[in-house]
Amino acid sequence: MTLTADADQQRTGPEPNLSGQRTWGPQVLVYLFVLAPMLALVVAVPVAWGWGLGWVDVGLFVASYFISLLGVTVGYHRYFTHGAFKAKRWLRVGLAVMGSTAMQGPLLHWVADHRRHHAYSDKEGDPHSPWLFGTSPMAVAKGFWHAHMGWLFNRDLSNPRRFVPDLLADRTMVRVSKLFWLWTGIWLVLPGIIGGLVAWSWWAVLTGLFWAGLVRVSFLHHVTWAVNSVCHMIGKRPFDSRDKAANFWPMAILSAGESWHNLHHADPTSARHGVLRGQIDISARVIWLFEKLGWVWNVRWPTPQRLAKLAAKA
Repeated sequence: MTLTADADQQRTGPEPNLSGQRTWGPQVLVYLFVLAPMLALVVAVPVAWGWGLGWVDVGLFVASYFISLLGVTVGYHRYFTHGAFKAKRWLRVGLAVMGSTAMQGPLLHWVADHRRHHAYSDKEGDPHSPWLFGTSPMAVAKGFWHAHMGWLFNRDLSNPRRFVPDLLADRTMVRVSKLFWLWTGIWLVLPGIIGGLVAWSWWAVLTGLFWAGLVRVSFLHHVTWAVNSVCHMIGKRPFDSRDKAANFWPMAILSAGESWHNLHHADPTSARHGVLRGQIDISARVIWLFEKLGWVWNVRWPTPQRLAKLAAKA
């Protein structure tokens, strides 16, 4: 390094955590992406009561839900954020597109937020800790709201130069991230098209759009948001971590294993989160299948020695 470069680095220092704020255009879209599917979820109960829901809708809902969910858990989270395995180029692109269909934000933004979360977990600087306001009943209620969804309306942006320099250096991932709107749009309307073709009716198009599009997005939102809120407030902590991350078993299947959150924060790069007997981890099983097919390698599977070292002391 030259003397000039040394002087520049000393003047500028490390990259800041934040890179500014969303402009009002993207901020309005955040409100739309969060509130429109939620409204659909509220409408879903009366709609499902006796009409408006068929077996084609159920099948499309389940399929589209788990494709989007695994895009987030296997792709956005365990692969892009934590590097739990190496993957073939085509699978990298596929996982990035699948994660985008969950309507939780572009790849680079999602990963930057989550890496910032781990850097400051349950401390000042964590974008969505439920423990930032104190421990009184009112503070806990406020913290739950903030961790679950309130933080989404904050306009502050995690600095990509600090948190995702590896992804910024990958032109393909940058392009996929910028096309988030396209992947989201396709996955919202595709179930309706498939439902219409299967049932050969315009009504099936509308119900497919409603159930496997809007309702699916909102249901998936609340499941993944609950990992930020519930799983940092309630549950067991069999492993040592420097925060309050806990295991919440009722969400294990719906979150594809993400609710085994205590081990994840104790060992963030582990490809398996549900490591104890009886802990179902669908995401880990998908990664295992990818490994058997030769699509991924260098998978960071937990070892008995590693787990013994991480086990909480009585």
